[in-house]
Amino acid sequence: METTKTPIKGLLVIKPKIFADDRGYFFESWSKIAFENEGLDLNFVQDNQSLSAKGVLRGLHFQNSPFAQGKLVSVIKGAVMDVAVDIRENSPTYGKHFSIVLSEENKTIFWIPPGFAHGFVSLEDDTIFTYKCTGVYNKQSEGSIVWNDKDLNINWAVDNPIVSEKDALSPSFLELNTKF
Repeated sequence: METTKTPIKGLLVIKPKIFADDRGYFFESWSKIAFENEGLDLNFVQDNQSLSAKGVLRGLHFQNSPFAQGKLVSVIKGAVMDVAVDIRENSPTYGKHFSIVLSEENKTIFWIPPGFAHGFVSLEDDTIFTYKCTGVYNKQSEGSIVWNDKDLNINWAVDNPIVSEKDALSPSFLELNTKF
């Protein structure tokens, strides 16, 4: 496993070691010991998976404390443009975002700690996105930022994404009310 820090403290890009031959491939998508060796003592309590058509955009979602979630995200099939926005009010990168393409081809894994809004857009049909969470879902603590917020200026790499009514009606970044 090779980890790379991003320009935003806390976000990590993880490249697993792939063992491939004429039968296919094998890799560890999660190893508690390997992550502890990288300084991440994580306790996952929930796994989630979604299936999306090309152009479906989900996000930008987060949960406030005490139910804030860290997420270890990856793609099993297809590809996404994955985005994390720093919403930690005292962070020097507050309001900045980092994006990365995750795909079945590159097998990249992305660690997003608590304190970030998260979203992704599917770049291929039948994309299967999976993520491990450090906290359980709690409806009362959920929050979101509208995906096309002008102040965040995120390039989603897709014209006219398919967005849920709930995500389309999310507040702007300037209206954000977070508790971390």
